[in-house]
Amino acid sequence: MTGVRYATHVSESAPRRLRVQSRLGFALMVVGLAWLMLRHEILARSWVGIAIQALAILLMVAARLTFGRRSFHAAANPTAGGLVMTGPYRFWRHPIYSAVLYFMWAAALDYHSESAIVAAMLVTVGAAGRMYAEETLLVTAYPDYAAYSARTARVVPFVL
Repeated sequence: MTGVRYATHVSESAPRRLRVQSRLGFALMVVGLAWLMLRHEILARSWVGIAIQALAILLMVAARLTFGRRSFHAAANPTAGGLVMTGPYRFWRHPIYSAVLYFMWAAALDYHSESAIVAAMLVTVGAAGRMYAEETLLVTAYPDYAAYSARTARVVPFVL
C-alpha cells in the first residue's frame, strides 16, 4: 500500500512486541505451508498455476540474490548494510513474501479445496503480520524507508 505513514519513533516495548508478532506470523506461514504439503496440494496442476509458481520461484531467487548475504531472522530484526532498493526491491518492498503468497495462492486456487484456501489464508495473515512488524522497525532503523515505502508497492507492483 503506497502512501502509508509510519511512526518515526518506536517505543521501548514496541520492538519486543513486534518481534513476537513477527515470530507468530512466521509460525502461521510455516503451518500453512506444511498443511498444503501434507495434503499434497502445494504444487499447482494447471498450466497457469504452474507458470505463476515458476515465476514466484524466480522472483524469490532474484530477491534473495539482491538481498545478499544478510541472514534470515525469525523475528523482525532489520539487518545492517543499508536499505536494499535495487533488483526486485525496486518494485516490491517485500518480494520474498510476495513470491510466497503468489506461490501459495496459485496452488490454493488451482485445487479449489476449502483446506487449501484456509492454508493460503494462514500464510497471508502470517506474512501480513511480519510485513507490518518489519516495516515498523525499518522506518526507525532506516529513516529513508518511509519515502521508499511511499513509492514502492508492498505485494503487487503498482497496486498494493
